[in-house]
Amino acid sequence: MNAGISTIVLPQPLLRGKRRARVALVGRRRTGRSSLFLAASSTSPQHRKLLRDGDAYDECLVDIGLEQLSLVDLPAVDSLHSLSERDGLLLKYLLWGDRWPPVAAHEAEQPAVPFNPPDVLIQVVDATALPRDLELTLELSLLGKPLVIALNRIDEARRKGLYVNAPALAERLGVPVLPTVAHMGLGVTELFAAALAVARDRTLPLAQTPSPHIASALEPLRELLDQPAVEEAFRVPRAFLLMQLAENNDYFLQELACHLPQLLPAVLAARRAAERRLPRPLSDELHADRHHRAALLFENVTRYGGAADAGRWPRLLDGVFLHPRWGLIGSTLVFALVLLMVFEVSTTLDAWTAAPLVEWAQQWQPESTAGVVGRAVVDGLIGLVAIVIPYMLPLVLLLVTLEESGIMHRVAFVVDRGFHHIGLHGGVAAPFLVGLGCNVPAISMVAATSHGRDRIVATLLLAFVPCSARSAIILAMGGKYLGGLGVFAIFALTFVVLTVLGGLLARRYANVAAGLILEIPPYVLPRWRALLAKTWERTSDIVTIVTPLLVAGSVLLALLGHFGADEWINFLLAPITHWWLGLPVLLGVPILFGVLRKELSLLMVYQALGTMEIVPLLDRVQIATFLVFITFYVPCVSTFAVMLRTIGGRQAGFSIGLSVGVALLIGGAVRLLLEVWRAAFA
Repeated sequence: MNAGISTIVLPQPLLRGKRRARVALVGRRRTGRSSLFLAASSTSPQHRKLLRDGDAYDECLVDIGLEQLSLVDLPAVDSLHSLSERDGLLLKYLLWGDRWPPVAAHEAEQPAVPFNPPDVLIQVVDATALPRDLELTLELSLLGKPLVIALNRIDEARRKGLYVNAPALAERLGVPVLPTVAHMGLGVTELFAAALAVARDRTLPLAQTPSPHIASALEPLRELLDQPAVEEAFRVPRAFLLMQLAENNDYFLQELACHLPQLLPAVLAARRAAERRLPRPLSDELHADRHHRAALLFENVTRYGGAADAGRWPRLLDGVFLHPRWGLIGSTLVFALVLLMVFEVSTTLDAWTAAPLVEWAQQWQPESTAGVVGRAVVDGLIGLVAIVIPYMLPLVLLLVTLEESGIMHRVAFVVDRGFHHIGLHGGVAAPFLVGLGCNVPAISMVAATSHGRDRIVATLLLAFVPCSARSAIILAMGGKYLGGLGVFAIFALTFVVLTVLGGLLARRYANVAAGLILEIPPYVLPRWRALLAKTWERTSDIVTIVTPLLVAGSVLLALLGHFGADEWINFLLAPITHWWLGLPVLLGVPILFGVLRKELSLLMVYQALGTMEIVPLLDRVQIATFLVFITFYVPCVSTFAVMLRTIGGRQAGFSIGLSVGVALLIGGAVRLLLEVWRAAFA
């Protein structure tokens, strides 16, 4: 009975909300910390300072499945010893957050903003310069916090013939070690999953003690620090405090002298005694020992050899799709492929399917009310065929193929930062590409792949993406009368409006935007059965959603025309068409009927003007104004139908109001600018 029911075991406790883990990225300069942060960050990270005059750090909320974490990108640090003032401040953050212990309570400048100490540290290391990073790893292991190693730039290391055995390194350190290529998003998902795991289990690194001869020399000093008063004053792990007092003559020693002056002579004596047992000064010996242990670690987990051919093709493809400089080449190729599908394949399919049906329906010109309703129903169904067969099925099949192969995930990662400027993540790249063909399946894809704020903002913006119907009008009329420059200007204006609207909508829906880790799956060759099944899954419900409203809208508009409401419609719309947009009054009906299907607007313009050559009746300013208005005006009744289901009636109504308002504002502004231009250069 329960054969079809699957059970999903949720991790316990579930880390989200107040329980979410605070994860800090630490590491030396130029190891890729910021690239890793950008790969996971939200569209609006918080930018704060540790102190009023201190270094800044970035923080954002990140969703990882059902769980969350607060991700913090801290300033770079090279070592936790011989601390500069800025490094000392960073160390205080790592140890105590804003709840400083008695040894720091007397300082003049206290934390400027509240912040909790991190629950987990992710050290970003450079696989091509691993020994230097491993020295810092040995120091971080003493902080008493769960630690995860991001073995970054693993691709560069392999190109140089350097191979790091990540499992062996993880075993020796007692921490997860995950290979990553941060600027390409590779390994990022696994890295943060490991961070959540150690946060849940509170897994601490293995004790990284100094060499036996040093440990023996420091034993008297260690016994001195084994006191409750020391623990209460510093609130740091004993092993860490031991190494700080043994090696440094700065912050911790000064605070010991200030708060526990009775202990200072014994500590200094223990240090001098340790130095007498060692061949070099204590600080030099500790530094050399740490350097030696890091070098041994490196030698035991790495090997050199010629660059292997294994994985050559995936690396070459990632160079096309994920490279920080050349990755846009792959995205551009995908974009070009979508345009080819829209303007070649889909147009051809439309000529084979919808066009003959439209031509056949034109022969039926009923005069009775029943006949008009019947013709309207047929027109609605033809409109459905014209959406589904030429544009929806081929485009969705293409995008599903790109997704299943792993290419679309890489495109989404590359364009993620660009989408951040309009308040979205790169995960909506595929729907926006589909929207160039038809907004209906694009909005359905958004509903299937996003939620919350991202779903609403992306859906509202998709209404302004020029679908193939609107693009066809721009290319047909604009290309003929405005030239290539005019067509380019209209599409460029669309991009500008999308960017501005994205920023405004992100402010309107200003709840905290969580970061999203875009998974980079391996390349695979898609299987036809899976492709067809997923394509049908994404398109099957469109028919049931769109059909009723499409037919109902067709019937309503047909009845308006049948009962002679055309003149009244033109009269009522005159303030918009004639006064504001400067168009002939008789274009009111073509504009209104455009909500059924955009191509109808162009056909009805020709019918209203009574000629296919419209330049004598419309000048170029009027043509440009009309095209700009149609570009931003309500897409079509089908799009509205899908919006009703995906974002609800309230937001769908807001979308209509937004479309009409933007179309009127931009259309009127373009008309005014062009008329001023014409008057100035007439």
